[in-house]
Amino acid sequence: MAVTEAVLQARESLNVVIVGHVDHGKSTLVGRLLHETGALPEGKIEAIEAMCQRRGMPFEWAFVTDAFQPERDQGVTIDVSYIRFRTARRGYVLIDAPGHREFLKNMVSGATGSDAALLVIDAVEGVMDLSRRHGYLLHLLGLREVVVAVTKMDCVDYAAERFAAIEDEIRGYLDSLGINPIFVIPVSGRDGDNIAGGSSNMPWYEGPSVVEALDRLQAPPPLVDLPLRLAVQDVYRFDARRIIAGRIESGRLSVGDTLLFSPSNKTAKVKSLEGWNLPAPIHSASAGQSIGLTLDEQIFVERGEVASHVDDPPVETNVFRARIFWLGRKPLGVGDCYTLKLATASTSVEVQSLERVIDTDDLSTLDTDRVERNGVAEVVLRARAMLALDPFSKNLRMGRFVLFDGYDAVGGGIISMEGYPDQRALVTVKSTNVQVVEHRITADMRLARGGHRGAVLWLTGLSGSGKSTLAIEVERRLFNKGYQVYVLDGDNIRRGLNTNLGFSPEDRAENIRRVGEVAALLVDAGCVVITAFISPYRSDRERARAAAGSAFHEIYIDADLETCERRDSKGLYKRARAGEIPDFTGVSAPYEPPEKADLVVDTGDTTVEESVQAILDYVEKHIEFTKP
Repeated sequence: MAVTEAVLQARESLNVVIVGHVDHGKSTLVGRLLHETGALPEGKIEAIEAMCQRRGMPFEWAFVTDAFQPERDQGVTIDVSYIRFRTARRGYVLIDAPGHREFLKNMVSGATGSDAALLVIDAVEGVMDLSRRHGYLLHLLGLREVVVAVTKMDCVDYAAERFAAIEDEIRGYLDSLGINPIFVIPVSGRDGDNIAGGSSNMPWYEGPSVVEALDRLQAPPPLVDLPLRLAVQDVYRFDARRIIAGRIESGRLSVGDTLLFSPSNKTAKVKSLEGWNLPAPIHSASAGQSIGLTLDEQIFVERGEVASHVDDPPVETNVFRARIFWLGRKPLGVGDCYTLKLATASTSVEVQSLERVIDTDDLSTLDTDRVERNGVAEVVLRARAMLALDPFSKNLRMGRFVLFDGYDAVGGGIISMEGYPDQRALVTVKSTNVQVVEHRITADMRLARGGHRGAVLWLTGLSGSGKSTLAIEVERRLFNKGYQVYVLDGDNIRRGLNTNLGFSPEDRAENIRRVGEVAALLVDAGCVVITAFISPYRSDRERARAAAGSAFHEIYIDADLETCERRDSKGLYKRARAGEIPDFTGVSAPYEPPEKADLVVDTGDTTVEESVQAILDYVEKHIEFTKP
């Protein structure tokens, strides 16, 4: 297998981001670390000493990495620095990220490609709000290997009690995020205590030095062991060949592999692999390589698609949960639209809901409907087009995204599909050679015989909102008036047609897809179909609307969660809150209310009779009826 020199170097080194509150001694620690490991070029220290003398400044180890004049003037790291050094075990790429809150965007950018983190805390000031924010950012970026360095121990007389208090506080906070700090180390960057060796000033500390702690960090699982994900960058034409170019984000591929391109769901076999400055021929490639490939047939593929093996594709969806860190100057709120960039894909997304705004100090929920700059939140995003992605927990390369407002990066986050289905099976057409049957009975003929047009009255709402009660009574009233009418609900659907489906997000979505198609067939037969399903996902209801066309009428049975729980005679909500029923809508699974329902019936404020009459009045107004 051909492997570039860059890929080989990446395998031999560990990327470590170093973060911390401004003035907590981060750059000083880095400078001393480079000195202790022999990474500084000859004459570097002397040059800095001379510069300090010329400017009348004391010598600072921070000047080793603070390369820009404004950084030296203000003692603040502004840009991200990538610094290489080696220990006896392996090489490192140390990513020195700015600590000031004004440059958090730079810090996020630097930390994105890291395997582990070194978090710096000042022994004098202790754990600050920005320290917690940095910790939460490491959590958002999926970094689990973290070393904490408590700096400036010389400024607190190397007090063991002070160190112990800071260690307890930061361990407690990181543990609550699911991050286990491997080591918490007391250091003095100025004097070199516990940087590369022990410290006579702190005999009470028996743990490793910073260098020893870094050497004990475990490298993340190789990306080549994850499912194949190749993000298409572009398509080029050379002589008679169409070469699809992109970067392999994870996994590996070989000539002869059958690839599935998402979200277009087109397949083809790899005919050849093409490389730049690589010996030919190339028979396989793996994660980290940018590669070109040709296919055995000409299919239309464009930038933003993701190639995978057919048996292990990414999720295909237009809605997902996300934990985001907000960097925009304008606050984020429900209904706001941004451009989402994921790998090479770029699409417009809307903030569908704001689930939780998080106080990074104590991880409590803030009482607000906006996310201010440098805030953290859990949101639901809805895209205008289908996206190919992976939950961050399964593939970090395809589970991270960035939000843009125009050309300005305003936020970033990680993806979760909790409570939402993979829609691939719902939108993939597998049937071929299917022809539409031309019926000899027209819709007008059915109208003349039955006395009314076919229609779907799609009742949606939470469990306990009253959907089934209303559906059954409306059916009786319409039947007595002469309508051909039938109710579809969970009882008659799941006992037969959908008996093989469970209650996972994917099965629930498939359940509603089948209901929508059956309802559309009954509409063609001239029936009025009343459906009584929670149908929590907006995308599922839109597919049902597309199947029935103009005959579809969405009726939102609106009742708040408190009212529904109070009506819960079967005790389902109670069991769901006790964890006995997973993926229960309104408790542990989402419900997406209609944006523009054709009719809203608020059963919390009206009687059953009033609600039934509201639906009957709607039917009389919108469904043509010709019988006397």
